[in-house]
Amino acid sequence: MRRKFYTQKDKKKVKQLLLTGRSYSEIKKLLGIPKSTISTWFGKILKRPISKHVRREHFARIHELASIALKNKYKRKREEETQAIKINVEKELKHYPFENFGFYKTMLAMLYWAEGDKSEKVAGTKFANTDPYLTSLYITLFRKCYNINESKFRIRLYVHYYHSVKKVKNFWSKILNVPQNQFTKTYIKKRGRTKRFRKNFAGICFIYYGDSKIRKELLEIGRALQRKVTKNAPVAQWIERWPAEPKTTGSTPVGRTNASMLYRGNFI
Repeated sequence: MRRKFYTQKDKKKVKQLLLTGRSYSEIKKLLGIPKSTISTWFGKILKRPISKHVRREHFARIHELASIALKNKYKRKREEETQAIKINVEKELKHYPFENFGFYKTMLAMLYWAEGDKSEKVAGTKFANTDPYLTSLYITLFRKCYNINESKFRIRLYVHYYHSVKKVKNFWSKILNVPQNQFTKTYIKKRGRTKRFRKNFAGICFIYYGDSKIRKELLEIGRALQRKVTKNAPVAQWIERWPAEPKTTGSTPVGRTNASMLYRGNFI
């Protein structure tokens, strides 16, 4: 392909257009001269001022590209960290005593102590959560650790106005492996006019089992483990930092709060 030659007249036209503020792209459209050629001719000679509008557009493009690059960088970093953690956990799990019955009962007790109903006034065992994975783990451990009667399970769901009760029931029935005829009446929370709430896709699931002895045993295991593990652990000290005698107006102390009257000494 033969190289195209340009005359001095062409160069003069380009120079005039540059001096009037035309961009390389505009000159290319008008005269058909490549931007690289224009830059070779006048890039170093004519230092054209860049308008504020052009600068803003340029910085906006740079900022957008930099943001995308930074997000991708941190995304790759998070993925690498997550993968490394998964590998380490898989290695560690090989040394866990999965053949030990007490290991499973300990997990169950900790789960119930965290998410189960601990009131002495409640009959049976009651566990509630929104996470299907955690709920599935709980009921699996429950079945593994106790010789249970499946007919004693009762499931109650708390859902919001935007949930489909039928779909939610089907979902939890499959997750828990409990038939829907053992589900009690679903509670549907009406939409509030002012209060905001975080949406979840399956509501809150309450698992009830009619045996109070299991609840008492799980809670006792949890407390016994806590006592054993923290037996020689250091005890935090509560340090009182409030003024000894707050100013008063009449008979009511000013600036005194409940915190100023907390027990001084071991904070347990």
